[in-house]
Amino acid sequence: MIVENFSLSKIIGDKKYVYLYRLLKEKVAITYKNEVIQVQSYGIEVERQDILENKLVNVQRECIKNISPERYKVHNLLKLLYDNQVSPIHLVDVLGDYVDEYILDFDKQINYIAY
Repeated sequence: MIVENFSLSKIIGDKKYVYLYRLLKEKVAITYKNEVIQVQSYGIEVERQDILENKLVNVQRECIKNISPERYKVHNLLKLLYDNQVSPIHLVDVLGDYVDEYILDFDKQINYIAY
């Protein structure tokens, strides 16, 4: 489910580029001590649409699901991408270290729910 969406467009030469930055929300199932626990999860999708003579000629899209259960952290990453006009092809490069760090938030969430 898309819970937040930022968009921007720019024209370079005769092409218009439309960038869409989406905050995604879903449940993820995590197994903990032989029990499956549903945890809220947020992710990001970035899309670029190339428009030439009012016709869509290309779409590039990349997504990272399940970044963190903490919406504000993922929202801040979405804003970082938007502010810097990051292309979908660079999404993983830009967010890789953040994703590696934020994955620990799921452990914290499980410990909170389990106790």
